[in-house]
Amino acid sequence: MNFTQNDKINQVSEKTLVVGMDIAKRTHYACMVDERGLVLKKSFPVSQSRDGFEIFYERILDAMRKFNKTNVIIGIEPTGHYWLNLAYFLDERGIPLVMCNPMHVRRSKELDDNLQSKHDAKDALVIARLVKDGRYSYPRILKDAEAELRVGATLRASLVEELNTVKNKLIRWTDRYFPEFVQVFPSFGKMALAALACTPFPSDVANKEPEELLNLYRQVEGMKSPQQPKAKKLIDFARISIGVTEGQTMARIEVATLVQRYHQLEKELDTLQEKLTEIVQASAEYEWLKTVPGLGDTTLIDLLSEIGSFSHYQHPRQLIKLAGLTLRENSSGQHKGQKRISKRGRRQLRALLFRVMMPMIRHNEAFRQLHEYYTTRQVNSLRKKQSIVVLCGKLLKVLHAISTKHVAFDAKQMMKDIPELELAV
Repeated sequence: MNFTQNDKINQVSEKTLVVGMDIAKRTHYACMVDERGLVLKKSFPVSQSRDGFEIFYERILDAMRKFNKTNVIIGIEPTGHYWLNLAYFLDERGIPLVMCNPMHVRRSKELDDNLQSKHDAKDALVIARLVKDGRYSYPRILKDAEAELRVGATLRASLVEELNTVKNKLIRWTDRYFPEFVQVFPSFGKMALAALACTPFPSDVANKEPEELLNLYRQVEGMKSPQQPKAKKLIDFARISIGVTEGQTMARIEVATLVQRYHQLEKELDTLQEKLTEIVQASAEYEWLKTVPGLGDTTLIDLLSEIGSFSHYQHPRQLIKLAGLTLRENSSGQHKGQKRISKRGRRQLRALLFRVMMPMIRHNEAFRQLHEYYTTRQVNSLRKKQSIVVLCGKLLKVLHAISTKHVAFDAKQMMKDIPELELAV
């Protein structure tokens, strides 16, 4: 939703019941005020349960009848994921839910009583008065494919993090018991994992012939053609290894567990990636987003899981703000401060854009030329990192345009506002 500050203020009229809620894990607190901020009902607890939500809903209806209100708006300060159950409950009943920035709540607590005290009842009233003043934003209640992508992308990130943890544990294990292993296998490919599964210790390798090792490794699932030169090299290093020889019984169990978990995580990630790819390819915007060189399915999954449908945003400035790429400046009088990005927005989206932009500059000719232009132009040339920030915003504008207008990516159209580059494309 695209509302100006005036629009938000005008949404609260004399017929509006404003409810502020402090969210917690088990018990929320709600406070009801009118359009002027006068307290209609002091803060009261709301249980995080079906009965608690139903009682809360009835209290809202009773208050609307008692105080002659026809509309209601509920504001919360988001606390982790605890607000989601309430959000879906209210959405089913057509009650708008808005969010107040936690930083705004913290900085507004002393306005009424000039005290630094903090408690749930006070927070609920502070939130209600912020909503009354239009100091809120509308959250997106994810549904259908958007919800599936967000949950799936979060799960994939968790599995990738766990896979990296297992990799680090395997590196630590080889550093102790077979430190020369990395000189043969710089990464954990199929043959490296087969070697750790069958012959993890130097003593398992030193007295064997290369062909014996190859026969052992061929018995491992998925290992069809192990490389003989690597087997010979592994034997040579095993004979001069300085690996620890104590505690090998438990160490053998440890490495077997790690290798097994590594394979399991790889399979889980492959399965999850297939399902997520099916979902994103079924989206209406996939056809157009795929036309941008340098954007693969994995990137589109992460992008749409963070943004949702581009049709939710009336202007690309909303996307730039969502990513925290809007510029902030500290200036006073004759002092002009340096402009920096605000970093107020979705941190994961901002990190994704930076990760995507590096390969985009390499593989997308239009973005490569733009990057070169921004960093080498004679007037107001940018540093490389500044150029990447600008290009991240440019990418969001391009993606919004091709998604909402249903057109393929056009490099000439993208660079039409830079005559020097328009002729070069």
